[in-house]
Amino acid sequence: MLVVLCGITLVFGYLNKDRCTGPTFDQWGRSQPDFEKRRYEDICYSDIQTLWIGRDIDRHVFPYVHGKLAGDGQPIGGVVEYPVLTGVFIWASAIFAHTDADFLLYSALLLAPFGLATAWLLGRMSGWRALLWAIGPPLVMYAFLNWELPVVLCATAAFYVMHRWPGRPLLTRATVAAVLLGLGFAFKLYPAIFVLPLMLYVLTGGRDGAEFSGRRGPDWKGALRVAGVSLGTAVAVNVPFMLAGFEGWLASFEFQLRRKADITTNSIWFWGARPDSDPDNVPVQDLIGTLSPLMMLISFVVACGIGWLRYKREGTYPWIPVSAAMLCGFLLLHKVHSPQYMLWLIPMFVLLRIRWGWIVAYYVADLAMGIGIFRWYSQIFYGQAGNVYEGFAAQAVMVGVWGRAVLLVGLFFVFLAAKETFQPERERHPRFLTPHQ
Repeated sequence: MLVVLCGITLVFGYLNKDRCTGPTFDQWGRSQPDFEKRRYEDICYSDIQTLWIGRDIDRHVFPYVHGKLAGDGQPIGGVVEYPVLTGVFIWASAIFAHTDADFLLYSALLLAPFGLATAWLLGRMSGWRALLWAIGPPLVMYAFLNWELPVVLCATAAFYVMHRWPGRPLLTRATVAAVLLGLGFAFKLYPAIFVLPLMLYVLTGGRDGAEFSGRRGPDWKGALRVAGVSLGTAVAVNVPFMLAGFEGWLASFEFQLRRKADITTNSIWFWGARPDSDPDNVPVQDLIGTLSPLMMLISFVVACGIGWLRYKREGTYPWIPVSAAMLCGFLLLHKVHSPQYMLWLIPMFVLLRIRWGWIVAYYVADLAMGIGIFRWYSQIFYGQAGNVYEGFAAQAVMVGVWGRAVLLVGLFFVFLAAKETFQPERERHPRFLTPHQ
């Protein structure tokens, strides 16, 4: 039932974005008339449809191999600003497309199974609480805004194999989870941050600690194996592209590193530093470029440290709560906070037992951002002259930016204290097996 409901939600998600397509198309397959204006004014914006032109997707150029960054810092020659598996996914979605409407449709058809599989896994772990994913407004708004569904599935599947694979030894499941997190890194970067708490979970013996796993001390070998497998998976996926076209492969990372904290990033860095956060203000942008990753790393260390204190009290390292807290640190402190990142957070709402007020409040703040930001862009680019920082759209953006920021700070600590909404499978050990097992 969860999968069926999720499928219905995904249909509405596609129809919501399809409002921006057609009814006619120019010689490049771009929707007409007034696509640039409609995508903001009608709140049907999608990166999928927008990037049909400008990244050589419409020319069916295989990604990265012949690409580079142009003098203005924009990707050319088939480079897209995402890791390699997402780039290949984008290319495959466009093989039979001749217009941006075709590209949106084929992308949605290929993305939908990842959303459905995520609903199934979350339902297997947490039952009807997975409705937060399956029928929530964020899935309608963001499922086909960008290419997030494959990476969300990778992260969710890693949680699933660790806690819902009965009969498999801890290290076997951790190895599979590490592979999934490595694959997730090759779609979007954020699953890589979950490797560290997974290492600590294995290091401390998994569920019920070292006593349960039958070990007398820390499992350093197992922890290092998790790190090695995850890194090896990411490297194995990336190496063919590095060899085929190193400059094009590197360009996708360079583009993100060079990106400024500007009006398109929706982050606390742009809004907190105004008016000095103008993209042309090089010293401020350089300072943001240094502080953002540094503070993210500090938040990761704090999350892992608090998780270690909880392990000392309870005997189990809380790798999912720590992962959720680290994700909060990433979302809060990264210089880019795109609206579709909400999809990364929803599985944490499903898997961890927190008060519903936190979830409702975050959904409200996200809804304000998801609607307000595009109406605000419409006002900036196509509205009447005047103060663009006044009016309903601008205020909705402020609620979204600062509301999310305050809630992420609170959720950082709430997640670290939370229990899972499911009963994890215990690692199999002779001490706990019944005679018939």
